[in-house]
Amino acid sequence: MAQARLLEKGAGWLAKRLQNRVPYHPSNTFLEGPFAPLPAEHTETALTVHGSIPPELNGMLTRIGPNPLHVENPATYHWFMGDGMVHGLRLQDGRALWYRNRYVGSDSANKALGKALATGPRRGIADVVNTNIIAHGGRLWALVEAGSYPVELDASLNTVKHGLFDSTLDNSFTAHPHLDPETGELHAICYDGLVHNRVQYLVVDKHSRVTRKIDIPVKHGPMMHDSAITKKHVVILDLPVTFSVKHALSGAPLPYAWNPRHQARVGLLPRNGESSDIRWFTIDPCFAFHICNAFDLEDGSVVVDLVVYERMFDRSRQGPEDQQNVAFERWTLAAGSSQVQRRVLSTERQEFPRFDERLTGKPYRHAYAVGVDNLGKPAANVLLHHDLHTGTTSKHHYGPQLITGEAVFVPRHADAAENEGWLLSYVHDLEGGNSRVVILDAADVAGKAVAEIELPVRVPLGFHGNWIATTE
Repeated sequence: MAQARLLEKGAGWLAKRLQNRVPYHPSNTFLEGPFAPLPAEHTETALTVHGSIPPELNGMLTRIGPNPLHVENPATYHWFMGDGMVHGLRLQDGRALWYRNRYVGSDSANKALGKALATGPRRGIADVVNTNIIAHGGRLWALVEAGSYPVELDASLNTVKHGLFDSTLDNSFTAHPHLDPETGELHAICYDGLVHNRVQYLVVDKHSRVTRKIDIPVKHGPMMHDSAITKKHVVILDLPVTFSVKHALSGAPLPYAWNPRHQARVGLLPRNGESSDIRWFTIDPCFAFHICNAFDLEDGSVVVDLVVYERMFDRSRQGPEDQQNVAFERWTLAAGSSQVQRRVLSTERQEFPRFDERLTGKPYRHAYAVGVDNLGKPAANVLLHHDLHTGTTSKHHYGPQLITGEAVFVPRHADAAENEGWLLSYVHDLEGGNSRVVILDAADVAGKAVAEIELPVRVPLGFHGNWIATTE
């Protein structure tokens, strides 16, 4: 472990030296407009509500994203690498109790803010944690991929400790673990920015202990942002965005790039199998950040629904690049075949696909996604609801100059039918005004909002979040 920490420190030192050689440039899209960071932490208990908050919504709507404390050279800032900030809106019995935002307590952030360092072990080149926030084992966890451990937060979003849950295992984690609603286990495919010949499959039980680790051989150090589970399998995306020595030596803050030499493939690992049991399916070069859901078919085939790009990180070194060829697709990994069968479900440009997560790994009907167009321009102010049985899509338009972040489905009650509940999201003002949280009836996405809660700040465009019920 000591040798690994020394390697991480050396790699971090070298990366900093290389970035210092990049000529200064004052402009960066991901530091401006709706992406611009907040200058401070806030707490507000007097919130204005329009409409009626459903009394069944008892919990917190969380969000996380980059909020850099200091950027020396905007030319070397990558959106994925900014200091993490968490946001939370607490709802109870039809009332909005509070909104607060807090920096995730990395060492660099706490030093800059004059705070004491959090307890727990550290790993990875950078200590930034900024990509997802989940509840597991009765606690809150901020997540990132490729190196650093998760960070535990308390119910007020303050940092508690660093660590791989309650495990002493020295391993990276992922921003997108998947909860099996039947067993309470988290399933994760994890990669490390400094290890390019293998990734890991980890299982974390409901008591926050790592109970399984499988090494999976790979080539070139692929970026694996997401995965999926079915009742029988784990879905592995091994696609051609890989670690780039050329990018690293040029001072790129995120050293991953489109790699046409890397064979695109999708793997099916039996949940109780070993790496030698993986079935690999080839696919034409493409990339996907996010899977919506996956499930088994009776004949042994597996269906995977996801947002697909023709390519990624081919031109931009500061964040995801604008593309025309983005689609919501259904991939079928057919029994007896070795090639992925692709079908386009929607040609709308979209991201952040979500569904009713009580149906994780099972057949489902309703999917929700955010319309995207040129990094947050006004045309992107829609939430999409896909009915996968009828093939129809309905839209909610938030209004001019407004754009929604990832929408989270919350069922009306534990036994509610699929799509019986609400869609909650942070909605951003592209002209720089304060943000709001909007609650929609999932069964009437195109209709008027059920409620809107005005927030005291402008929440920057960011990444992921979840509804954390009080029972969690």
